[in-house]
Amino acid sequence: MSLDLFHPLVRRWFESRFRAPTDPQAEGWPRIAAGEDVLIAAPTGSGKTLSAFMVCIDRLMRQWLDGTLEEGIQVVYVSPLKALSNDIQRNLQVPLLELAALAEQEGLGTPPIRAAVRTGDTPTAERAAMARRPPHILVTTPESLFLLLTSAKSRDLLRSVKTVIVDEIHALARDKRGSHLSLTLARLDHLCEQPPVRIGLSATQKPMEEIGAFLVGERPRPAMASIRPRGQQELFTASTATATRTTTGPHIVNSGHIRHLDLALEVPPSELQAVCSNEQWGEVYARLCELVASHHSTLVFVNTRRMCERVAHQLTEMLGPDAITSHHGSLSREIRLDAEQRLKSGQLKAIVATASLEMGIDVGYIDLVVQIGSPRSIATFLQRIGRSGHSLGAVPKGRLMALTRDELLESLALIRAVKRGELDRIEIPQKPLDILAQQIIAAAACDEWDEDALFDLVRQAYPYRNLTREEFEDVLQLATEGLGIAKRGAYLHRDRIHGKIKGRAGARLAAITSGGAIPDMANYRVVNAEDNTVVG
Repeated sequence: MSLDLFHPLVRRWFESRFRAPTDPQAEGWPRIAAGEDVLIAAPTGSGKTLSAFMVCIDRLMRQWLDGTLEEGIQVVYVSPLKALSNDIQRNLQVPLLELAALAEQEGLGTPPIRAAVRTGDTPTAERAAMARRPPHILVTTPESLFLLLTSAKSRDLLRSVKTVIVDEIHALARDKRGSHLSLTLARLDHLCEQPPVRIGLSATQKPMEEIGAFLVGERPRPAMASIRPRGQQELFTASTATATRTTTGPHIVNSGHIRHLDLALEVPPSELQAVCSNEQWGEVYARLCELVASHHSTLVFVNTRRMCERVAHQLTEMLGPDAITSHHGSLSREIRLDAEQRLKSGQLKAIVATASLEMGIDVGYIDLVVQIGSPRSIATFLQRIGRSGHSLGAVPKGRLMALTRDELLESLALIRAVKRGELDRIEIPQKPLDILAQQIIAAAACDEWDEDALFDLVRQAYPYRNLTREEFEDVLQLATEGLGIAKRGAYLHRDRIHGKIKGRAGARLAAITSGGAIPDMANYRVVNAEDNTVVG
């Protein structure tokens, strides 16, 4: 049985909270415990997060009981979203607190296992405290992990990492953020004594084998760890073998993405046109009010932040300011957290959101999800509808509102595809050179590199597996010689005789202030004039 892998204390905690392991947990735990890279594909609400974390928590508990638990980050959890505070509360802090209470009942003391969040929302004081006393489990975003790996002060904190968990991997693989992360993980492999085990999580991914290849790349990995029989002190032992193996792909735990869904298509009473008229918008708002009033809690998804504010404003006018609010990435952390907590506590009836509430953030139990306009993606639609009925055995309930004739046809095709169990094929960007230039400069700012070794490291990342030496040379030349007479962007010094590169003065600062694949645009700080609250 899969629970036999765990320390009796950890097993007792699990059995007190859950009836039995889910399929992805039962299949995933032995593979993760054996040190394998694992990709877990399972429907929303099937316990994927605990599938990844359970073995890691068990390992930390065993180290504490053996007196071998050291300071340092051992687990890095990467999510596409920075709004993670509630996630860590639900998925990590509560289990750790309950395990601590159980250990105290047994007279074992209080385990000092810590988890913390490091994102763009993290206050400066918390970042400084984290640098002084790092957590054992770090929850972060791709961009913040890149900054930690590149910063001189925080870089050493990552040398002890043993496991990397990439959540919602499909959302990263499809664009340059994923390419950026793949190079960051390759650099992390180089920094650590042994390449960390990688675990990927997602409810919607296709093609499965290519997402698995994206997760692990083509990197050298040590021989897998061994597991001692139950009852012995150590779950994990270092293998005596020193040879490395090349990863050909992770073990794939495929529990599918299909759940029984309560879906329906909604259209305004008047005939749809090429565009949605003001009168039809009035009909849409009236129907939304009916749906919100007939359910305990509702998430209304739209495709843009502008639409989010517009819909939230109109519904506020109709339902009152205490019934509904908006939630998107341009709002400040405090505003977002307040909205999440108010919905969770029942103070709000609904939230109008963009992708900021698409993935896993804990806002309590949701009765209904309404998608206004076509999301233009089967996976996105399933992800959003899955936010309702987000528990084992519950049935997600979703309503798709078409606003135009074109959207009506697209929405019909979307629902038909969902009923057939189809998914979009994720197209992974191939060797984006702008991202490569960022990462090369960041790597050279931290260490002097042999050109051949850096080329080999880059090609370990899946999007860059087919990178040619000529393309690599072109990027090096740009980063070394810069552009124009002023040589702007010349951040590297290149020793062509010995084949070495290292960062010039200012290279690290340029990498830290310019890294990532999310466009950075000038904007204004919006403040509430009455109480100086930062809106966004």
